[in-house]
Amino acid sequence: MRTLFVMDPIDRIQVAGDSTFVLMRESQKRGFPIAYCTPDQVTVQGNRPWAMATSVTVSDTAPHFTAGEMVDQPLDDFDVVWMRKDPPFDMEYVFTTYLLDLATKARVWNDPRSIKLAQEKLYALQWPDLCPSTTFAKTLAHVRAFAAQHDKIVLKPWDGNGGRGVVVTHAKDKNLGALVELLTDEGRVSCIAQEYLPDITTGDKRILLVDGEPRGWFLRVPGDTDHRGNMHVGASVVACELTDRDREICAAIGPRLKAEGLLFVGIDVIGMHLTEINVTSPTGLVETLDLMARDLGAELVDATVRHA
Repeated sequence: MRTLFVMDPIDRIQVAGDSTFVLMRESQKRGFPIAYCTPDQVTVQGNRPWAMATSVTVSDTAPHFTAGEMVDQPLDDFDVVWMRKDPPFDMEYVFTTYLLDLATKARVWNDPRSIKLAQEKLYALQWPDLCPSTTFAKTLAHVRAFAAQHDKIVLKPWDGNGGRGVVVTHAKDKNLGALVELLTDEGRVSCIAQEYLPDITTGDKRILLVDGEPRGWFLRVPGDTDHRGNMHVGASVVACELTDRDREICAAIGPRLKAEGLLFVGIDVIGMHLTEINVTSPTGLVETLDLMARDLGAELVDATVRHA
């Protein structure tokens, strides 16, 4: 099963915790030829999508990547294409999904048509009863009114990732105006405001769904110097169990994720609330293997074989 990974440049990959590397290694383990390219190497020639693809061998020991020949070839030369470019989810990202849409033989995961629709900060609002109170605003007056209703709130950019730009504030915070100016570029773009969930102090739960089913989970507990439950800003990762509410959330969204071709999804749950649905380049395969002894990399490759 010839597999192409559309991803960030190889030299940026930190293999110790990278889920794309896990998928590459598992594919190679099964004897599947693997190659990679960056989004700017996906083009259209003769009205069909092509990729400047470099064959690669991966290894658990350095050097972790050994590049082979780069070949300009039709995207449909591959059986499977993984879209694993990390956010930001900007127009360049969207443009790449348009090109991936043109594949007729290669199966693209996650489905590029669904990636465009499932904006990670807003897609969860398709299930409003599962989410915390949320507003999407450009004006300070709008945010102040929301803060007055909830007092303590969280502000975040609509296109952020990894906790970038996420701040906690409150209705009487004299910095609120400045924060909204920064996040909205003085009213040019919208930002997201959500009610603050006190359960974040005990952890932000990441649940990984494969083909719509919850298959891995762990807690990201904020450190002493940062309120965010993101690993790269100091959150610790600990084992946990699924609650009845977690299962209720997964049962509500799972069938739609599967129907829309979102094979690998990471959702974020704080307490009783669904806060995000991550579809662009979910992570957590290393953590679930370490904490649960569950090899979701193998399960995902199994799924690509099943859908071939």
